[in-house]
Formats: sequence, structure tokens, C-alpha cells
Amino acid sequence: MQHDAFIGQVQARARLSSRGAAEEATRATLETLAERVGSGLGYDLAGQLPREIGESLRRVADERGQGNDAESFDQREFLSRVAQRSHSDPPEAARNAHAVFETLDDATTGGVMDKVRHALPEDLREFSLEGGQG
Repeated sequence: MQHDAFIGQVQARARLSSRGAAEEATRATLETLAERVGSGLGYDLAGQLPREIGESLRRVADERGQGNDAESFDQREFLSRVAQRSHSDPPEAARNAHAVFETLDDATTGGVMDKVRHALPEDLREFSLEGGQG
């Protein structure tokens, strides 16, 4: 999937008014996801995404280095971090993050999102599958 298609899907799914808002929501979600799953999975996921989009994952992974660097936090903290990064409130962050998860499902292959979800706590795993009711 190309960058413009990815951002367009996030914008449509989250009902965002601009591509800039979709870019911000995508960056905020991916940076927070990279913190939660660690650098190894972050690099794996980034490798399947358009370069500009995967950069959010790679940047966090590069800052953390290799090893067991995943932070442990739940859905509430995940959405709080996404909201802070995207300058939104938690309900908006939940809708936007879910749109990003749906688009990641469409953009990736080989079970990488299954691996990512396996690394998440149950509440965040269910959110990533069922969606934006945070």
C-alpha cells in the first residue's frame, strides 16, 4: 500500500477533516504502538509499511535500541499517549487509533499484525480488533 492510500484510508475511517490530521493520528498511534511492542516488532511492522509511515516506528525503535524494550501499559494508557501526541481527547484518539489499526491490517501481510497483537495486553488486543470505543 502506498503512503497516500494509507493516509486516505485512515482519514476516511476516522472521519478526519484533513490529510494532516490523518498523518498526525497515524504518527501518534504508531509511535505509541512501538513503545508497547518494542523495537523488534516495531522494525518488522515498519518494514511492511510505506517508508514515510514506517519512520514513526523506526524512530522509536532506534531510540530504544535492541532487546526487551517494550513498555507495559494497558489500553487506557495507550489511548492517553495517543491523545497527547495527537492533541486530541481520548474518545477521538480511540476512533483515530482504531482507524490506524484497521488500515495496518489492510497494509500488512504474513501475520505481522497477529504478532503485534499477541504482544499486547488483552484489553488493547480486543480494542485493536473490535475498535474505537475506548
